[in-house]
Amino acid sequence: MANLPPSHYPDIGHFGEDLVAQWLQSTGWIILHRRFSSRYGEIDIIAQHHGVTGKEQESTGEYPTPHSPLPLIPRGGPTFPTPHSMLIFVEVKTRSSGSWDAGGRSAITLQKQAKISRTAGIFLAQYPEKADYSCRFDVAIVYCQRISKNQTAIIATQEALATSSVAEYKFKLQEYIPAAFDSSIDNG
Repeated sequence: MANLPPSHYPDIGHFGEDLVAQWLQSTGWIILHRRFSSRYGEIDIIAQHHGVTGKEQESTGEYPTPHSPLPLIPRGGPTFPTPHSMLIFVEVKTRSSGSWDAGGRSAITLQKQAKISRTAGIFLAQYPEKADYSCRFDVAIVYCQRISKNQTAIIATQEALATSSVAEYKFKLQEYIPAAFDSSIDNG
């Protein structure tokens, strides 16, 4: 069998990012940028949420996360310096099952985290009106499976947060990890 040219294969990473962006929008987030680049690297998705008023945050001590239209994370999480808005910088890892790097989790090294943090700092420098927003670094794990023409059903071992099919592939947003790594953003 001849090898097909690279242009024949879809960019599954972009399709995984599309699924995560659509899911975030369905849960109340506004997508500000896709594939935001700087000299340090790229952030797959930057999104903003306006879902919590100051009174709601004051009374509950909670802030929004993209698990439902107005989901909340328990007390003890980061505070909300600007009561109405939060930014998330999302790294999307799209992998086929049995990938060598634990579904993409082990690909988010300290070096990768530093690059994402520096790129987030560049974003905030370019958009100073967002500099006072609460910021968080999230990771989305998307599994990709090629759909065989002879395959009649896909057996899921765990319920996905969202799914989509593109070309000959099925994508499942398997896991969304809010505040996946801690990093301070230095705008200086």
